[in-house]
Amino acid sequence: MSSTIQALPTEVVYLITAGEVIDSLASVVRELIENSLDAGATRIVVSVWAQQWRVRVADNGCGMNLDDLQQAASAHSTSKIRSCADLWQINSLGFRGEALHSLTTLADLEILSRPANSSSGGWRVVYGYGGEAVVVEAAAIAPGTIVTISNLFGNCSTRRQGLPTTAIQMKAVQALIYQIALCHPHVTWQVWQNDREWFTLSPAATMGKLLPQILHQVKQGDLQELKLELPNPTNSCKDAINRVSTNPTDAINRVSTANSSLSLVIGLPDRCHRHRPDWVRVAINGRMVKSPELEQTIFAGFHRTLPRDRYPICFLHLDISPDQINWNRNPAKTEIYLNELSYWQEQISSAIEQALRIDSVNIKEAVHTTRVSKLIKAAEEKGGYHVQRPNSEEENKPLNSLKAVAQVSNTYIVVEHENGMWLVEQHIAHERVLYEQLCDNWQLVPVEPAIILYQLSPAQVSQLQRINLDIEPFGEQLWAIRNVPALLKQRDDCAEAILELSWGGDLQTAQVAVACRSAIRNGTPLTLPEMQTLLDDWQRTRNPRTCPHGRPIYLSLEESALARFFRRNWVIGKSHGI
Repeated sequence: MSSTIQALPTEVVYLITAGEVIDSLASVVRELIENSLDAGATRIVVSVWAQQWRVRVADNGCGMNLDDLQQAASAHSTSKIRSCADLWQINSLGFRGEALHSLTTLADLEILSRPANSSSGGWRVVYGYGGEAVVVEAAAIAPGTIVTISNLFGNCSTRRQGLPTTAIQMKAVQALIYQIALCHPHVTWQVWQNDREWFTLSPAATMGKLLPQILHQVKQGDLQELKLELPNPTNSCKDAINRVSTNPTDAINRVSTANSSLSLVIGLPDRCHRHRPDWVRVAINGRMVKSPELEQTIFAGFHRTLPRDRYPICFLHLDISPDQINWNRNPAKTEIYLNELSYWQEQISSAIEQALRIDSVNIKEAVHTTRVSKLIKAAEEKGGYHVQRPNSEEENKPLNSLKAVAQVSNTYIVVEHENGMWLVEQHIAHERVLYEQLCDNWQLVPVEPAIILYQLSPAQVSQLQRINLDIEPFGEQLWAIRNVPALLKQRDDCAEAILELSWGGDLQTAQVAVACRSAIRNGTPLTLPEMQTLLDDWQRTRNPRTCPHGRPIYLSLEESALARFFRRNWVIGKSHGI
């Protein structure tokens, strides 16, 4: 009886591999852009002709010599790795050696390239099926590389029919370039569609300064950016620190010697947020990745800082030792295995908490520029008025620069600080203070006599039991409550507050309700010491920008904006008409 198991023909293997790597126009753009970035490009031009199934990517990277060009599209050919151990030391975006070869089985491939140090010009190579160079000729081009893919999926017509519409594919290309650009903000991007310029992205010093070019409704003053140096996890085997091994198990356990870094850009919750959870992004070592665990950590960091059904803007970029990551999980390299996941989650939570604080490092940036511009016409971008940043010793001191000055309408506290003035809404500031105290120390205390409630439904009784209140029948349609949250015990409206808690929600919802019910009411006059105490407590909260419902707590009027409004920069002679 003959065997039914047979080796696949080479061309079938090639098509299977190609299908794993190249599945759309966006995947073509991704693979070519990653090659450009690995080549050190600082300017990348992407041109797409979707109707013609054609893509071209040109860059000013290091280029390739003729020998490299002839090998570039061969199966599993790459300059990125050499041995098995290198899979656990990947510092490049590409490493599989499959993209260009896969493209030769699905499309027509042409590459023009010239090394940066070449004085003899460049070369043009056209590749046949399987990656063989079939045309090689000299070409006069600037240093860099131009890759052109034509007739994509021309030999797989059913693949074209199964792809989304052209508009959807182009939207995917745009989203892909935005994602990669955020990971590499120093690069200039120019994107063309059907021989027309589509969009450009100018280089920026940081990803936070680039983000407003992508999210046009977000202003620079709406963002908080933070970069931290982090030690690598130290619970790996220290005696393997300098070992070089071809054993993958040894390689993955090797201890990193260099520190890692965490870069974070958040939309301040009192200024910008989204209707959908579509702008929480995670990147690791220059590539956007899908990491549900890290994304959930980010969402948890913004809990009870945003309005209901609103989601944060957050971009996280971890630059960590490559031996902490296994990229070899899927061909698109968007899913990874990350060592010491809980350690990185702790660092992310701490970074978000630090970014949300109002302290001496970010107090100058805590200016509602968009709101100021609505209040006073002269509040444009910062001009010539600058206050010296505190030195490093001052930055480490506790913040005590918020000074209560007055109260407006028995509702707003007028606050002076080193860069201007704030208006703090007293009720929601106190609500934030109480909510965090309740979260840290939820305490139920006995109450005598018991609080009697009338006509509770079974659902209401169940809800009060769910938040651990001691409730029992006290007669026909009467219920006795024998313990209450400590903050409510002394209030005259304690019974009304308990009734409010009975209408549903989890423990945290109950904590929000108790904090709101217990906070200083608007319209309550406060003395200056009382206002100052509230300010001091509020500054020490973890999320001082918004109340637990997501409402902004303070409005900032910067001194430089006030100075421009009152024309303090005018020359006296000119202002008098002299």
